[in-house]
Amino acid sequence: SSRMNTPFITDRSFKGMDFTSKRLEKGEYENCVFDSCSFSKGDISNIAFMECIFTDCDLSNVNLKNTTFKEVVFKKSKLLGIHFDHCNDFLLSFNFHDCTLDLSSFYKLKLKSTTFNNCKMISVEFTETDLTETIFDSCNLEGAIFENCNLEKVDFRTAFNYSLDPEKNKIAKAKFSKEGALGLLKKYNIQIT
Repeated sequence: SSRMNTPFITDRSFKGMDFTSKRLEKGEYENCVFDSCSFSKGDISNIAFMECIFTDCDLSNVNLKNTTFKEVVFKKSKLLGIHFDHCNDFLLSFNFHDCTLDLSSFYKLKLKSTTFNNCKMISVEFTETDLTETIFDSCNLEGAIFENCNLEKVDFRTAFNYSLDPEKNKIAKAKFSKEGALGLLKKYNIQIT
């Protein structure tokens, strides 16, 4: 297998680097930090990131076909229009803090127990996504699409601007605020006073 000659990069820090035209070297990155790097419209396909942190990075419209993310944290990063559904779904696990994820897609992924904290998630695609026990903490979910999702035990209590159809998603034991729960009734065109 070609795995023998894949570089293994561990405990390294990459700061202020531009990977938009000169792509990040293919390899397996473990416990690395990417700080203020740009990957926008770049290519990180077939690269593995394990226990890495991306802070203040721009990964908008990046190609991540068969990219592995295992226990990866994204902070204060731009992740616009990303097809996370093109990732390698084996071992997939990540968390997001203070990120912008507008127009990204998590189609059909298993994202159990993921944390989205203070994220802007306008028109994000969650179709057939398993979000069991996921936390949407102070997230703007305006226009986010929840269809045929497993939302069991999901915490929406501090999320806002979402609407979802309880008949098209599994919502047992999900947590909602009183105001937020009204977003579950939008389709019925009723008045609540």
